[in-house]
Amino acid sequence: MIALLLLLPTATPAAARPDGQLAHTTVEFTSTDGVTLHGELIAPQGANGAPGLAMVGGAGPVTMDELRPAAEAFAGHGIPTLIWDKRTAGYSTLDRDYNRLADDTLAAAQLLRFRPEIDPNRVGLWGLSEGAWVVTLAAGRTPSDVSFVVTAGAVGLTPARQQAWAYGEFLRHAGITGSLVPTMQSTLIRQLAAAGLFPEADYDPVPAWERIHQPVLAEWGTLDREAVPAESERIVREALDRAGNRHYTIRTVPDVRHNLRRSFADGFDRSPQLPDDYADFESRWINGLATGLPAASADPAPAQEYASRLLAPLHWYESPWLQAALTGVCLIGFVGHLATGTVRRLRRRPAPAGLPRPARWAALTGTLTVVGTPLYLLFMAITAVSLPGPVLLGRPAVWWLLQLAAVATVVAVALTAFTALRNRPAGGARVRLGLLALSGAAFVPWALYWGLLRP
Repeated sequence: MIALLLLLPTATPAAARPDGQLAHTTVEFTSTDGVTLHGELIAPQGANGAPGLAMVGGAGPVTMDELRPAAEAFAGHGIPTLIWDKRTAGYSTLDRDYNRLADDTLAAAQLLRFRPEIDPNRVGLWGLSEGAWVVTLAAGRTPSDVSFVVTAGAVGLTPARQQAWAYGEFLRHAGITGSLVPTMQSTLIRQLAAAGLFPEADYDPVPAWERIHQPVLAEWGTLDREAVPAESERIVREALDRAGNRHYTIRTVPDVRHNLRRSFADGFDRSPQLPDDYADFESRWINGLATGLPAASADPAPAQEYASRLLAPLHWYESPWLQAALTGVCLIGFVGHLATGTVRRLRRRPAPAGLPRPARWAALTGTLTVVGTPLYLLFMAITAVSLPGPVLLGRPAVWWLLQLAAVATVVAVALTAFTALRNRPAGGARVRLGLLALSGAAFVPWALYWGLLRP
């Protein structure tokens, strides 16, 4: 109890700002690690003893602006709702910890419990996507502080497996086939996870769901292309059943995408528009808890054409260190050859005798491929494969360019080796060609592994 009082968040003394029938109050609260979070409580004018809701957004640096329309919809239905800017200290693309975000969420719930607008015995959590992982952790940790849980687009699989499935959905929608699909769905994700560049990649959300005994409203849109909805719905329902939770409502929401917002492209767009009836059902469900707990019920799961796949552990030859070493060897020969030639031309020195002409082309196309491939794959990952560029015959134009450059590199290296063996260059030309040949030998398995020399 003493520790709880020491960690109790406090609101700033800022006055409420009326906005039609809603009041917006600026607040701040402190998480367990001392980070201060800035938020806004949106409540109906004159609210007193109402149920309260703390909203946790999805992945990325979510701000209050992104959550405000949904929060205002809930507040418009009589439910004071707290939103806040997600922490930046201790949360980034390469650093995230769902337990740390759960601490932030519980601090927000504590703030709500001590607000006059809110009944302290009716404070709930709402989580979208990644936020669903966070709120389930929080609710299971201190059930006495959390009265109910609402999730939107919850994922029952590990983040890595879910991301692989979502990549497949968006790639197929873009008409992309061929080697880029397994490269994105398996090779890249597994490499990022093994290299520590995909934090929480193997997080298992099931144990957190098995600790939830509060009433749960879990929702998925019929146009959800990100949460593996049919599998996630089944996993969540089975976890709640194992926990002995008999007060859950699993709902399939028609004609909305992953975040329960409207879609104008079958779920593959990023429309911010809320449905006209947004928060209607959820608010009735939350208010209904005051008169009785719901019996367990589940809508039919959303349609899911393709099943997710378990991602295999990396083999020894897939080690990030080995892949980095191959990349380095490729660059030493290719870039070194180009740099040496550039310096020679700047100094107006003649080319070494016996240096084959295809060598320069091998260095050019090899450098383009080895540098351009990881940059394009990372760009695809950062944009969730939603911006692949023009697609020609089942491949993005950029991938066509990289594959053609890879083939050209292999051909140019082979021609260089053949010419060198016939002409037997000496001195500096032999050293440069030796490094180029070494790079070419490393390039072939590297390009095969990353799908550049596969259909």
